[in-house]
Amino acid sequence: MRPGIPGCSLSDKKMLSRFLERQTIGQKQALTAWLFLLIPILFYVIIRFYPTFEAFFVSTLKWNLLGKQKFIGFKNYIKLFEDEEFWLVLINTFKYALIGVPISLLFSFLIAYYLNEITFGHETIRALYFIPFLTTAVAMAWVWRWLYQPVPIGYFNIILSWFGIAQQPFLKSLDQALYSIMAPAVWAGLGFQIIIYLAGIRAIPQSHFEASSIDGAGRIQVLREIILPALRPTILFLVVISTIGFLRIFDQVYSMSADSAGGPLNSTKPLVLMIYEAAFDEFKMGYAAALTVVLFLILLVISLLQLSLMRRWTR
Repeated sequence: MRPGIPGCSLSDKKMLSRFLERQTIGQKQALTAWLFLLIPILFYVIIRFYPTFEAFFVSTLKWNLLGKQKFIGFKNYIKLFEDEEFWLVLINTFKYALIGVPISLLFSFLIAYYLNEITFGHETIRALYFIPFLTTAVAMAWVWRWLYQPVPIGYFNIILSWFGIAQQPFLKSLDQALYSIMAPAVWAGLGFQIIIYLAGIRAIPQSHFEASSIDGAGRIQVLREIILPALRPTILFLVVISTIGFLRIFDQVYSMSADSAGGPLNSTKPLVLMIYEAAFDEFKMGYAAALTVVLFLILLVISLLQLSLMRRWTR
């Protein structure tokens, strides 16, 4: 006997059986696929999409999380754009992305390019580069914070003293703090980017390299004519992922900056940290939601532009 379907009457079973009999093989496969996708779709709707749209509603409220919600329209956005701190934080956020992304992509490509040519100990070296990506961001940030300390604690200043260079303030400097925090963020992401680059390089057909060798092409020509064109989708994928990551930077700044406030004088504070402070330090949930909406729109516009460039560049 065929097992019954719990909760279904005999007429329902017959209707379901007739419906399935009328479907083609392709339609049955599509139906099966949608059934398997139902749970992740529900997950994203409930966990991802609903909170995103809820943020738009909360951004129109004056609410301290405990009291009554008061509708104030777009006053949070007006206050936001009149806030000098917001513009400073927005500039900091774009600095992290505009400087951090090119540096990380360049270093990771160079490492992957030469690592691909190494045969002895390749797996070990690759694993060593990937370990920082697996390390907890907070633990890593505190190690780097220790390295930036003055002599005789901080190794960076100790190394500078060997060459007769004066001690540097690093995290305590208005000019150096942001770049000092950016360095471990770049270092932490290298492992992931190297693995992706290596996968892209090894996906290039070996026949291309053999043909270039027969034609007498040099290393630079092979790099320019074969490797870089083949890596276009890989590079653009990493640009999108890295840009989103740097625009959402938080852990390193919160763990390394003075008083976890993006100091000194907000010189390292990114937008995500400002959202955190507005929501959980000042309990201005509407203002924090407005900041979240702005960040969401920035990420959306940048991602769409990058994906559009990806389609054009990979044609």
